[in-house]
Amino acid sequence: MRLKKQKRHRKIVRFYTACFGFREPFKVLCDGTFIHHLVANHISPHDKAISNALGGSVRLFTTRCVAAELKSLGNSHSDSLKAAQNNFKIASCDHEKRKSAVACIMEIIGQGNSEHFFVATQDTDLRKNFQNIPGVPVIFGLRNTLFLEQPSSFQREFVKSVEEERLHMSNFEYKIFKKRVKERLGSDEVEELSNADERDQILEAQDLIKKGNARKRADVRDKVQFKRKKAKGPNPLSCKKKKKPKGPGPDIEKAETISEEGAKRSRSRNRKKPRSIRKLPAADDNDN
Repeated sequence: MRLKKQKRHRKIVRFYTACFGFREPFKVLCDGTFIHHLVANHISPHDKAISNALGGSVRLFTTRCVAAELKSLGNSHSDSLKAAQNNFKIASCDHEKRKSAVACIMEIIGQGNSEHFFVATQDTDLRKNFQNIPGVPVIFGLRNTLFLEQPSSFQREFVKSVEEERLHMSNFEYKIFKKRVKERLGSDEVEELSNADERDQILEAQDLIKKGNARKRADVRDKVQFKRKKAKGPNPLSCKKKKKPKGPGPDIEKAETISEEGAKRSRSRNRKKPRSIRKLPAADDNDN
């Protein structure tokens, strides 16, 4: 279950970073109800718990009005007041007189959340109000766990409408485009095209200009289009390995030496004495 929650939170954070420009370290604006929830459920350290929920580094903020409201609640919220003073930075609010925590946070967020704050609150009415403001992610607690609220249908529709507007030209872009087409065509007919219905003619003229430029560059592209492949060396995996020359091994040399010695011995044994030596003993007997 914990893994599913992490995946869901990452998907929500990715939505706000891609569509509204949220970046790390994420700034989290906490009200008194959320700070009291952290202290009562012993969720500490606060920054580490919120960073685990968002999957990135965070900076915690609160306001002077929130701290004053906690102070006015007495001893029951004294620990929450100490946590707000020690562990949270003070976000600057423009109003001089003290306001309620809800009004103060609503004024800081405004209509577009230009400071890119994550709002952490336990107030259900405040959470409903932020669902109708684009680009305001809400964090709330349930016992000892923290959750990131899903983007509302209003916020998703707002993102789709912004994407559709980006696909079309604005009035300023249309004027610049009209000047460029006038310079390319060099005709007075472009000046008469002022109505929005006649923008299609300008787009057709732009297509003609692009086609003309494409024809001019066709010759250059044809020259570079086909390239001959250079001859490469043979595949080393398909080649046979070189055969090493087999030299006379130690066993062969021993056999050759043994055969040579045996031949010498056989020759020495079978060798006959000369005839002159055989006749000498007979001559000695005649003398006697």
